Amino acid sequence: MDVRALETLRAVRSQGGVTAAAAVLHLTPSAVSQQLAGLAQDAGVPLTERVGRGLRLTAAGDALADAAVDVAVALERARTACAVFRDAPTGTVRVAAFQSGAWMLFPRLLTRVAARGGIELRCSDEDVAQREFAALTDRHDLVVAHRPEDGEPGWGGGVRVVPLLREPLDVALPAEHRWADRESVTPADLADEDWITVRHGFPLARALADVGLRSDTTPRVVQRINDFHVVEALVAAGHGIALLPRYSSGLHPGVRLVPLVGVRAGRQVDVLVRRDVAERRAVRVVLEELVAVAGEIDGRGDLRPG
Repeated sequence: MDVRALETLRAVRSQGGVTAAAAVLHLTPSAVSQQLAGLAQDAGVPLTERVGRGLRLTAAGDALADAAVDVAVALERARTACAVFRDAPTGTVRVAAFQSGAWMLFPRLLTRVAARGGIELRCSDEDVAQREFAALTDRHDLVVAHRPEDGEPGWGGGVRVVPLLREPLDVALPAEHRWADRESVTPADLADEDWITVRHGFPLARALADVGLRSDTTPRVVQRINDFHVVEALVAAGHGIALLPRYSSGLHPGVRLVPLVGVRAGRQVDVLVRRDVAERRAVRVVLEELVAVAGEIDGRGDLRPG
């Protein structure tokens, strides 16, 4: 079986269709379809089936896509077996992170990796809903993702997950707010406030829902904005309050971050990496440095670049 065709089959599954897979693989949709057809001929069984205007994998296709992961891992291990005889790992490593995670981690990560030499980092910020992070591993070697700290991560079984840190969520209040100088606030204190939060499907939205449950109210959301810098500006101007991550916000002079008690509010930050990509020496080095950066930050309680 053709290794490239196996990779194409994996991409069709992880991206949810031929067109999206073609974009990731830098192929035309017709080229993807031809590779799938050739792979099905080699396998001797149908690997895809029509669903409306799209395709989905058959049970045989799913089984072969699983096996394709093992093939890719074995190939990377073979390359690494030879690479260990070089003086140092080299190459380009692509890292993506949600926006506040990129702001928190990338400056220090770039500095640490540059000090080691031989590896070029290509960093990107990706603002996607939680369910879409795993699919980014087809485009990037390492993906920094965030999720609610409780419950199932929901990343799927196709990626390796490396926990980085837990970031508490505080209540962002205007500097002149009546609770701005308190040591902490409770959900009941905030029952009648206007809230600014993120769009549906993003981790902080669930945290606000938990606050509402604790106060036996439905939070009155007046704005949904994902850029925390914009959120801070609106809070400072008195247009509402917000839940914001402790380490990566609170820079606006007109905003006070006050700890929330009575409900455990936080987000978990993870790194997602495909199993085969995780075998690359350069990727391992960058992952080690990323974990080290997070450890320094988590220990100091300060994620700001510096």
